[in-house]
This record gives sequence, structure tokens and C-alpha cells, in this order.
Amino acid sequence: MQEERFPGHKVLPYLLIFPSVAVIIVFLVIPFIRSIHESFLRSSAFGTQSEFIGLQNYIRLFSSPDYLHSVLITLIFSTFVILTGLSFSMVIALLANQKIRGKGFYQIALIWTYALSPAVAGTIWALMFAPATGIVPYIISIFTGGYQLNWMTNGWAALFIVSMAATWKMLGYNIVFFIAGLQNVPMELQEAARVDGAGAWKVFWRITFPMLSPTTTFLLFVNMLYSFFQVFGLIDIMTKGGPGNATEILVYKLYRYGFIHLRTGFASAQSFIIFIAIATLAIIQLNIATRRAVYER
Repeated sequence: MQEERFPGHKVLPYLLIFPSVAVIIVFLVIPFIRSIHESFLRSSAFGTQSEFIGLQNYIRLFSSPDYLHSVLITLIFSTFVILTGLSFSMVIALLANQKIRGKGFYQIALIWTYALSPAVAGTIWALMFAPATGIVPYIISIFTGGYQLNWMTNGWAALFIVSMAATWKMLGYNIVFFIAGLQNVPMELQEAARVDGAGAWKVFWRITFPMLSPTTTFLLFVNMLYSFFQVFGLIDIMTKGGPGNATEILVYKLYRYGFIHLRTGFASAQSFIIFIAIATLAIIQLNIATRRAVYER
């Protein structure tokens, strides 16, 4: 017979979890259902009148070149942030994990980028790259004989700089987890490989990297969510989606339609599409990565 965890208090477990469940239902489930319902409606600017239009919002989205352009920009932006961010973070974590003087200080100092809010990070990068007063355009002009970098009029340059800023913002978070993962890699395996004649690259690729696969899988998922949703403040401060919608990723386009143009049905359809896309990518990514992950130490 299974022993009761709360003898004499059958209702207590439900009372304990009720606040958490209530918060999830009120602030997540109900708004999500409401958003799906809104995506099938055409509403007036202030929501006083609504008309059921079926799938017209979705059809108009996928037939809009402007929206498809935002999808492409989002994919380019997210791919850059995820691949570049994880690659640089792993290299920095490997260096910070070496037996060097002041190792603890360096490991703590590398975290500070994540402590900044996206708006603050965006302000820092916008000031550094300001065409007239920024330090980066000034340095570039010195080394190029007077070339003036004005990324506010060049769409691809703006996308590249915003992508770098978003990558830099997430570096601290990634580094912390990679350092934690590296400290759990058994030194005996690495030393045995070196004794057998394996070089530094072979030790990393055959032993260290596979052992980091659970950490890498987790960071892939977190960085994907970050690049799709949590960069709104950074983009709003730096470019506001410009120039010429060159940095208008999907979450910023959703904001424009929902809060500036007050087209709530259109914005709700976009939010549901983003949700489906993220959920699909997450399931595929986690299935593939988890299947290849090494969880045994």
C-alpha cells in the first residue's frame, strides 16, 4: 500500500499548488485563448466593434511581401545570434576555465553583460555606433582614410550591428552555463586522452564537447527564445525596426500592428503564428539535440 505524503490532509496539496496554477491560467492560458479568438476577428481601433472574418488575417499575412520580409529578417537575425553567440561563449568559457591567475575575477566579470537590460544594452551600442559622435565610426574613419560609417542608412549594416548587440547582450548568460558545464567534465577522461597522444583540438571535440551537449541543448533553446522575443527593447532603442524595415523582426512588427496601428486581429494572428513556429522549432531542436546528448558523466 502506498504511503500518503500528506496523511490526513488530502486537500492540502491542491491548496499549495493553487496559487501557481491560478497565475498560469489568469496570465497565460486565458490571454492565449483570447488571442487565438481575436485572430479570427476584425476589430475597430478601440475594440468597440468586432466582425468575424475567419482566416482572412492569416491569408493576408502570408500574401504580404512585407511580412515575408520580416520572416526572412527574423531567421537571419536569430541564426546569427544563436550560432555566433554560442560559439564565442564557448571559446571564452574555455579560456576562462583555464588555470590562470585571477580566474574567479574573470569568470564573474564576464557575467555583467547579461545583467544589463535590453534597453540599456541598446543605448550603449547606439551611442558607440552613432554616425556623428560614436567611437566606432571615428576609429573606422581613421583606419580607412575618412570613410564615414552611417549604419542608420544602410539596412544590412544596421541588421549586422543590431545582431552583434543582441549577441553581446547574451554572452554573459551563455558563458556562465558553459563554465558550469566545463567544471563537470571529468578531468580523468581528458588526461587519459592526452596520454594516448590526443591533441588539444581532439580532446575538445571527442571528449569535452560531447560532455557539454546537455548544456548546449539547453542554451540553444534559451537563445532561440531570446532572439525571437526578448530583443524588442534593444531594437526599439537602436533602430525602431529601420532603416526601411531592415531590422523589423516579427516581434517588432507585431508591436507595430497591435499598439501603433491598433489592428488587434492582425497582431493576434501574428502572435499565434510566432507561437506555432517557435513551438515547432523547439520540439524539433530538442528532439534532435536530446537524442545526441551525453548525460552520463
